[in-house]
Amino acid sequence: MERKFNFSAGPGVLPLEVLEEAQSEMLCYKDAGASVMEISHRSAQYTAIAESARSLFRELLGISSDWSILFLQGGASLQFYQAPLNFLTGQSTADYLLTGAWADGAYQQALTLGDARVAASSEDQNFSYIPERSSWKLSPGASYLHVTSNNTIYGTQLQSDPTVDVPMVCDASSDFLSRPIEMEKYGMMYAGAQKNIGPAGATVVLVRPDFLEKIPSGLPALLDYRTHASKLYHTPPVYAVYIIEKVLRWIKAKGGLSTMHAFNNKKAGLVYSKIDGSDFYRGVARTDSRSNMNITFRLPTEELEGQFIKAAAGEGLMSLKGHRSAGGVRASVYNACPIEAVEALVQFMNHFESKQG
Repeated sequence: MERKFNFSAGPGVLPLEVLEEAQSEMLCYKDAGASVMEISHRSAQYTAIAESARSLFRELLGISSDWSILFLQGGASLQFYQAPLNFLTGQSTADYLLTGAWADGAYQQALTLGDARVAASSEDQNFSYIPERSSWKLSPGASYLHVTSNNTIYGTQLQSDPTVDVPMVCDASSDFLSRPIEMEKYGMMYAGAQKNIGPAGATVVLVRPDFLEKIPSGLPALLDYRTHASKLYHTPPVYAVYIIEKVLRWIKAKGGLSTMHAFNNKKAGLVYSKIDGSDFYRGVARTDSRSNMNITFRLPTEELEGQFIKAAAGEGLMSLKGHRSAGGVRASVYNACPIEAVEALVQFMNHFESKQG
């Protein structure tokens, strides 16, 4: 069997080197005498994996040792509820920047728990842009501002870390570790692993120490971040954390987040240059809001889009179909997507246009 070029939005492409290393350790992990999937989550071997992953997160992000780094389950969708359960308390308010379906999902969950307010929204243009910072209406004394850094469905992305007067809570699932991050602006950041840093099954949650102190008492133990910050409460997603640790080492070996950012700019730039130089392809996201992770575009007709996706699959370019709610074409070019995949995509776009344009 031959590996194809994978443009899936998630679970997304993983580094080949990581997969090969995991393959070599599948039956027996180091001196454990068994697969990493079979050993105790309290064993010395797994403890070393988890601590190495936390150390790499701190190094790559430049955060201090007092940040809590949690490996949870339930995906980012559980965090839509868990974050406001912990931090939208009493008479407080929280602001939400609505830039896509997942951002709206987070907002809807917060509404069930307290006074959540819309700071700004791009729904008026089908979430094709990020609202300008000057348009945000922020609540004085809010507990936090929730942002979604990258929007997989619509192909938009925050171009920098915003400056606001309150801590931000960020869903960074689809662009986590793809660029340097000003972590001091955030009280909490969470990311489902399956888009950019590992396989499905783990959600990484990073919480600043002073933000953690704001959690009230009386929460269900499993949904209280302090439970997981203080001890290994229950069985974590062992194999997912094992792969995450390897991906973090791969990112470090490549040169860290600045190198990743430059690499991702280069890859996305190749596709956007093709789109912008053509009357046949049309980008979905506004140019000042474009994502480097999820590139969304349309063809002249839906029929041609179907032909494009089918023909591309025949050429080994897989998972280019846009989200079911948005249609069109979507190429997800996460950290581990090789430049050869992007070059092959652009070459195919040229060929398809020459035949159908």
